[in-house]
Order: sequence, then structure tokens, then C-alpha cells
Amino acid sequence: MAIKGRKPKPTGLKVLEGNPGKRKLNLNEPQVSQKKPPACPDWLEEEAKAEWKRLAKNLYEMGLLTDLDVAAFASYCQAYARWKEAEEFITKHGSIVKTKTGYWQQVPQVSIAHSNQKIMMQAAAEFGLTPSARSRMIAGDAKEAQMDEMEYILMGGA
Repeated sequence: MAIKGRKPKPTGLKVLEGNPGKRKLNLNEPQVSQKKPPACPDWLEEEAKAEWKRLAKNLYEMGLLTDLDVAAFASYCQAYARWKEAEEFITKHGSIVKTKTGYWQQVPQVSIAHSNQKIMMQAAAEFGLTPSARSRMIAGDAKEAQMDEMEYILMGGA
């Protein structure tokens, strides 16, 4: 049975957002420590690989991309590549064609673009790749943002 309600945000993302709800952070959330960004999967399309290379280092440095996130980020990159391919087709050939019987019909690339854009945008929000997701983030020291207000005062902060 599925758990009801919103999906919980990862603690790392809450820290970057500054924990606006002031809810208790899960300090026992599993953490992955690694020395470099995960490698791009070989099976991605060329355009997807280019998107991976464009974003992976920044996401890794923000703590949002680890070896555990490869499949999720690869799905974003692959959806991006397929969305872009469909949009380029539509730009070049148009979104509708006249059939042999004289009726106008939407080309399949319109639904391909739409479904891949939906997948891409959902994954993009998970990684903070939209303006809305970024507007909730706060750059700076993650440890400082994790500290409870009372803990800060007790440690000598004003």
C-alpha cells in the first residue's frame, strides 16, 4: 500500500532551501560521500550525454547528485534529449499534417514532446533545476543551515 501525502523532500534539499517550515530535519538520513560526480551512463543518447555533462558537476557540488541518483538523473537527461528531438521535428515539419483522406492530423511528435516534457519537468524539480525549485534554495554552509535556532544560541550565537 502506498503512503499517503506529499513525498518528503531530501534533507539536503531542505537545507539548501533554508528549512522554511522549520520542521525537524532528518539528521539520520543516509548520506553518500564520494570524491567525484557519478559517471555518465554509456547507453544515453548523445544529446542526453551532453545534458549530463552540462549539469552533473554543479549538481554534485550542491550535494544533489550521487551514485545513487544515476537512474533518476539519467531519466531526466534522456527525457530532455527526446523532448528536444521531437520539438526540433515539429519546428521543421509542423505539428499537423493532411492525411490521404483530406483530414488534418496531429503528428506523433507532439505527444512525444508533451510526454517527455512532463517527465523532464518532474525530474528537473527533484534536482532543483527549475526557477521555482532554485528560488527555495539558500546557498551557503549546509551545517549552518541545519543548526536549530536554540542550538545556535546555546553555542554562543547571538
